[in-house]
Amino acid sequence: MTNQLAARIPHPLDLRSVRIQDSYWGSYVDLIRDTVIPYQWEALNDRVPDAEPSHAIKNFRIAAGLEEGEFAGYFFQDTDLYKWLEAVGYSLATHPDPDLEKVADEAIELIAAAQREDGYVNTYFTVAKPGQRWTNLLDCHELYSAGHLIEGAVAYYYGTGKTRFLDVARRFADHIDELFGPNPGQLRGYDGHQELELALVKLYEATNEPRYLELASFQIEERGREPNYLVAEWEKRGRTSAWAPGVVQKSPPHMAYHQAHKPVREQDAATGHAVRAVYMYTAMADLALHKGDDSLLAACKRLWSNVTNKQMYVNGSIGSTHHGEAFTFDYDLPNDTNYSETCASIGLIFFARRMLQLEPKGEYGDVLERALYNTVTAGIAGDGKHYFYVNPMEVWPTASAGNPGKHHVKAVRQKWYGCACCPPNVARLLSSLGHYIYTANEDTLYAHLYIGSEAKLPLNGRQVTLSQKSSLPWGGEASLTIEAIEPASEQASSSGTFTLALRVPSWSRSTRFALNGQPVQPVINDGYAYLTRQWQAGDSFSIELDMTPQRLYSHSELRANAGRVALQRGPLVYAFEETDNGAPLAALSLSRGSEIRAVPSEWRSDVVLLEMEGIRLSEPSGQSGALYGVAPPEETKQKLVAVPYTLWGNRKPGEMTVWIRESR
Repeated sequence: MTNQLAARIPHPLDLRSVRIQDSYWGSYVDLIRDTVIPYQWEALNDRVPDAEPSHAIKNFRIAAGLEEGEFAGYFFQDTDLYKWLEAVGYSLATHPDPDLEKVADEAIELIAAAQREDGYVNTYFTVAKPGQRWTNLLDCHELYSAGHLIEGAVAYYYGTGKTRFLDVARRFADHIDELFGPNPGQLRGYDGHQELELALVKLYEATNEPRYLELASFQIEERGREPNYLVAEWEKRGRTSAWAPGVVQKSPPHMAYHQAHKPVREQDAATGHAVRAVYMYTAMADLALHKGDDSLLAACKRLWSNVTNKQMYVNGSIGSTHHGEAFTFDYDLPNDTNYSETCASIGLIFFARRMLQLEPKGEYGDVLERALYNTVTAGIAGDGKHYFYVNPMEVWPTASAGNPGKHHVKAVRQKWYGCACCPPNVARLLSSLGHYIYTANEDTLYAHLYIGSEAKLPLNGRQVTLSQKSSLPWGGEASLTIEAIEPASEQASSSGTFTLALRVPSWSRSTRFALNGQPVQPVINDGYAYLTRQWQAGDSFSIELDMTPQRLYSHSELRANAGRVALQRGPLVYAFEETDNGAPLAALSLSRGSEIRAVPSEWRSDVVLLEMEGIRLSEPSGQSGALYGVAPPEETKQKLVAVPYTLWGNRKPGEMTVWIRESR
């Protein structure tokens, strides 16, 4: 990539140059820093009563020779600690905390003590299977775990300036680089669970070492080529899986599940495990960005279109089935059995941000916003100590308990999980929220999210300080104000010509703009409003969004939602809970002509609810108790109340649904 091209590519701002000052999102950032990070440290040390044990710290202590014992947990148990450290690194970048840093430094020393002389780090293979390294990439997540170590190390380096963890990561990456590649004697392999690829790009960005970028490229390009490495590895292993030791399998593993059924440049539909897919797409977009690779970008566009236009839920979640936590096929989006893993929406946000760097288009920002405001924050309770792994569109607690096909759907958030990938994933995303609000190139600042904040950055030779004010998600007003412009030299003026670009959300039916309080018509292009001028301190560019509640309808091929409607106001999708509406929710319908009113909440003063008139169906008189009958159900009018989906499940346990039947 030429220096000129690099200057034109928008990049996220350094976390230290963005300070979030937002009544809505500030509470989440504070929750992560003050509650979630300390709570998760206790969970990693198995000190949370009545929660599933993590084993993570204990496994490292055993691997480091500090205590005796056997490995416990999944093959990838180490990654919970790595993601926690990544969250800590981001948090320390914006809120230095010597006590937290000391705890993290000690955890890093524990990881370093568990590292082998050749750079290898993995407690499962060190403790449980010391002679079987790199023999089961399909199942055992070795490179996936290495990727999370690298991501944690890069974040901690950026947050603290310390290189101890980064040195551990580089030694491990160098070890992998020696083992894997196209040269004679090297393994032409890749992991069954993608993650290393995007992590290596981050390591390249942090160190400027091109070998890491090339290793990431090799991992992506090798995937799905014939002869298929993962199938050959499975044959060499005697056709066995780590998930079922000793059992000889009759059929080879399904490569589409691992997105290894064909080379990535030839893929055009999302298949298989949803998290693996979006992590891979993120790395593909990273490589397209760094290498200026139009062919790889074209593949990213095809996959983005398929995911978001045919396989994404209205709350920005993905993964239609709990069988493999996976995509199924176009328009197959069931409401009561979907998986919609929190991690998958986080991965979709990663993908969206990279696509925004490649092409500042509103569709990418819209999906980023949808997933962030709805699924990601739904994955964590208001107390910061309970989490959803699965984010369903519909919950019937009795069915969750009594139907084996719905056991994965939890009616209440859990304290922790044996497979606890989602809780620390939420922590690392929300503690790095400043990375997602803005991107900028040499002369343009893009505002992708309307989150109150202050930012400092260079624009066209000036050092610019600006502040954003936002009333979202409850109100529709936002503005960017130039607080200061520092001239490049004593002779230069204290003004500067550059561009501010505001995303125009697709949910806003009518949008108005103003410059210093006066109406202005910016240039609208691909969902962004561009205003270029000679800016001065005190100038303000504002946007007013339409917050009228809207009915949402599905594509005609999406069978699960035929005859149903969902509600959205601003960036928030809404849901109906039993607490407000009674049970069964399936007996309710919303009249097509009913007015949908935004009303304050008695539950929380800062929350806007939706209120409307609806209908409840009940058994006809005289047929009480009959399973079937010829008489139609009786209809009674009922006031319906909907709450933001992200907040469901924070009161009494009960039924929930996003899609409600619509009646005439």
